[in-house]
Amino acid sequence: MSNFEIDVGDLRARSVEFTATELVVTLADGRRIATPLAWYPRLQKASIAARVRYEIMPMGIHWPEIDEDLSIAGMLKGRATV
Repeated sequence: MSNFEIDVGDLRARSVEFTATELVVTLADGRRIATPLAWYPRLQKASIAARVRYEIMPMGIHWPEIDEDLSIAGMLKGRATV
């Protein structure tokens, strides 16, 4: 197994969107990360209103209403919360 190191200094989220099946995060540099919504059961079960109330943090995204925190590095590494 190899190590996958990421410089988290340039992985700040700019925006968050949802499709029917994916969480899509646009980074400050314009890259987009799409991960299966099924990886995040709390987000998948949350109302649309709760999903759009997020906070961009230095290392990821926080949804206070549903107590969900996702790191950009974890999304890139393919880490589901299930």
